[in-house]
Amino acid sequence: MRNLLLFIILLCSFQAIIGQSKATTDLYDTDQVKEIRLTFKQQNWSNVLDSLRINGSNLLVGQARIDGKTHKNVGVRYRGSRSFKVGSKRNPLFIKLNFIDKKQNHQGYKKIKLSNSLRDPSMVREVLGFEIARKYMIAPKANYVKVYINDAYYGLFVSIEAVDKEFLEEHFISDDRTFFKCTPDFTNYTSKDCMPNVFGSLVYEKDVHCYLHNYELESDEGWDDLIALTDVLNNKPEAIESVLDVDQTLWMLAFNNVLVNLSSYSGHKSQNYYLYQNEKGQFTPIIWDLNLAFGSYKNATAGSDLSLKELQELDPMLHIDNKYKPLISQLLKNPTYKKVYLSHLRTILYDNFENGWYEERATALQKLIAGPFVDDSNQRYTYRDFQKSLTGTVGTKSKIPGIVELMAKRSNFLKKYQMLRVIPPNISDVTVLKREQYASVKLDKFTISATVDKLPKKVWLYYRYNKMDSFKELEMQDNGKLQDKQVNDNIYTATIPKGSDEVEYYIVAENSATISFSPSNYMFKPYVANITEIN
Repeated sequence: MRNLLLFIILLCSFQAIIGQSKATTDLYDTDQVKEIRLTFKQQNWSNVLDSLRINGSNLLVGQARIDGKTHKNVGVRYRGSRSFKVGSKRNPLFIKLNFIDKKQNHQGYKKIKLSNSLRDPSMVREVLGFEIARKYMIAPKANYVKVYINDAYYGLFVSIEAVDKEFLEEHFISDDRTFFKCTPDFTNYTSKDCMPNVFGSLVYEKDVHCYLHNYELESDEGWDDLIALTDVLNNKPEAIESVLDVDQTLWMLAFNNVLVNLSSYSGHKSQNYYLYQNEKGQFTPIIWDLNLAFGSYKNATAGSDLSLKELQELDPMLHIDNKYKPLISQLLKNPTYKKVYLSHLRTILYDNFENGWYEERATALQKLIAGPFVDDSNQRYTYRDFQKSLTGTVGTKSKIPGIVELMAKRSNFLKKYQMLRVIPPNISDVTVLKREQYASVKLDKFTISATVDKLPKKVWLYYRYNKMDSFKELEMQDNGKLQDKQVNDNIYTATIPKGSDEVEYYIVAENSATISFSPSNYMFKPYVANITEIN
């Protein structure tokens, strides 16, 4: 009896821990479909939200119950431009948890943005796209949510982390620097002093009024900073690293191209990204709005829609000579930046597509949401469209490509693309020199070695002692010293100067045609060495 009682106590404790774990999973956990229940006093809440959306930016006060936790006096409105329709039973939603109580939040999140996946019958594009982006860039989280309004099932939505003050604090430490949303106003704005149809492309114009309808200022001030960025980018590109995080920009451009994400800077209207100025004075792009990725939006220029074959064979050098796309044309004029861009293209391709990972992940996501999708009577697409949309085109007018239909052939095209066929230097056996057994003197510096083949021209070690610092550069040598056994044996070494007990580092190798990095997602998960571990 005593043993039985002990077993019951342990079982209850285990169940309590499991329940607590489930309750505290992140709001954007991609392995769960979350639940949000909104309650409004108004029975005609849909008409009220329509009116508020049309006539301004006011919010309707209600209550939100998120995964069982109640938040009172939240503000709600419809969001979206093309995805919003008066009278629609499935409009996207914006929820401001701190609308009345400025401290109210859910796990630190104060705003919730729900997408109705316009022109994405698969409902996979945003969640899969952001998951890939976060491997290489600062990008929002995204997952799925079932929404109920006044106890009636409103539908299955994609929940995308807001790029707000909390997001900036998490990724940039500060939230008070210059911040822009690059979402052009597509109304017929004309001025004799401004260039027409440049959208958010970052072309340089002297008059600040020429920027007002293409960029939305999210900080208190910063127009001069934006104009300075465009001036350097277009007129003094040799100084671009003083005002732009070039590496993050090249990742974004590579991502847009591989995923055929043309409702972006890389497409016709140079839109759907943020710019935030980091503590070094460099603007960092933050990608946004991926429901039209994977070829759902088909305009690379002002011309007609690209065909499926043209989307599958979209040129990695798209816009390289386009002066109205200076992030591409100006950056890729630099031979090193061009090599890095191609390296990033290759990394995204082989990490996610050439190995078939994207198809497995998309299938798993659809399996996760199949039930809530079927239960959603307000869906614009049928369950048959949902199933077909991974492998085949859906629709006779918009013709939304199947994700696998597009990316299987695109992957094959990119693999054979001349500039990507060049084999990059292979970096392997990255090690840190450890103190020899019985040695009396402890090591106080880090000596790093790596094997690099495929005829590298140069090999560099980048290191930093603090996450807030910039990486410093050391050239690695194949000179037969330290861990390198002999000259020209493809083992490269470098010793990091004494500075701290822990260091982050990554390795870059360049040959005549391309560049490779180790690890490939070096900015987020660099190698780490600790002085205790090597002694």
